[in-house]
Amino acid sequence: MGDFYQTEMITTLHAFGKQDEDRIERELEEYARVRPVALVLPSLASDLEGKAVKRILKELCKIKYVNQVVVSLGGADIDAFKRARDFFSELPQKKRIIWNDGERIQELYELLIKNDIRVGRDGKGRAAWMAYGYILADGTSDVIALHDCDILTYSKVMLARLCYPVVNPNMGYEFCKGFYTRITDRMHGRVTRLFVTPLIRALKNVFGPLPILIYLNDFRYALAGEFSMLTDLARVNRIPGDWGLEIGVLSEIYKNCSSRRICQVDLYENYEHKHQELSEDDPQKGLMKMCIDIAKSLFRTLASNGVVFTDGIFRSIEASYLRIARDTMKMYSDDSIINGLKYDLHREGLNIEAFTNSIKMASLKYLADPFGVPLIPNWNRVTSAIPHALSLLKEAVDKDFHEI
Repeated sequence: MGDFYQTEMITTLHAFGKQDEDRIERELEEYARVRPVALVLPSLASDLEGKAVKRILKELCKIKYVNQVVVSLGGADIDAFKRARDFFSELPQKKRIIWNDGERIQELYELLIKNDIRVGRDGKGRAAWMAYGYILADGTSDVIALHDCDILTYSKVMLARLCYPVVNPNMGYEFCKGFYTRITDRMHGRVTRLFVTPLIRALKNVFGPLPILIYLNDFRYALAGEFSMLTDLARVNRIPGDWGLEIGVLSEIYKNCSSRRICQVDLYENYEHKHQELSEDDPQKGLMKMCIDIAKSLFRTLASNGVVFTDGIFRSIEASYLRIARDTMKMYSDDSIINGLKYDLHREGLNIEAFTNSIKMASLKYLADPFGVPLIPNWNRVTSAIPHALSLLKEAVDKDFHEI
């Protein structure tokens, strides 16, 4: 029997048995006549050299319900931009490549700074934010879906399931978060398994069952990079510019949506993408940097909901996290044993020690600077300061696409 468990606040849409891909896509094609879909692909120029994006392109060429594809490209010189444009040229959908390193987009960044609008450093958050702006300026899509370009097991059914709950007007969802299984001969997703979930539960231990913590704990894979939403949310949501992106997005959705309008959907039987090094000796890169940013994002989210942090409270959080994480490790070990999976108990323990250290570093950074890096302002704020900003963005992207 399939897993039909429902969490406390967020509706979970499961995958029961073999999926009827044709049915879902037929219905999406009908619903998309009323709610056209834009797909955002944040991408580095280097991603285009990998196997994953070639598979993604092949699958996207089969899809009829997507109205437009917007690739927000980073780390690209002019030759890389041209290669990206040629690479995606075979897509049947309307497409645009946002050349974030190009002169026209850089001039737009300078205009934003002159008007006291700080959009942070280059990264996935800012790339996604620029793509949302273009879609809002274009005005031809009502739903935005986003996923990364490093998914090695990508299939078009994954995108269909991601879009369906928001595109189908009878379901009434404004935001849908994807989740999936990450298992090969062993369990992956260590940051989610051994860091994020135990940390959220430790915060519940220390502060009690706050609604925001219940909400965050309900997500099966809070760090999944795949989601769909109504374009109206792209206008009002602010976006973190660091590794706290996914947690920050969920926090913004919590603020701007009723929980009844939020769901999570099982996308795929098994999902695989590139792995990052832990880098336990260097907190400025790898998973250590990610964990520090995620922890700071959680602390600031709670602070914005009235929670007060002190040095003593942080010590309690660290102790609670360590106990919960070690208990969780035992659960995953037993789960692996009964399923015949490899499980390196020693390596997992070392991961937990490194993650505990990341909480200590995040707490010190938070106490030194509770506000940290500001979120990227929402597009309503931008157009209030610069009424023609969206028009300038659309013009810049279109000119780059056609003239370079």
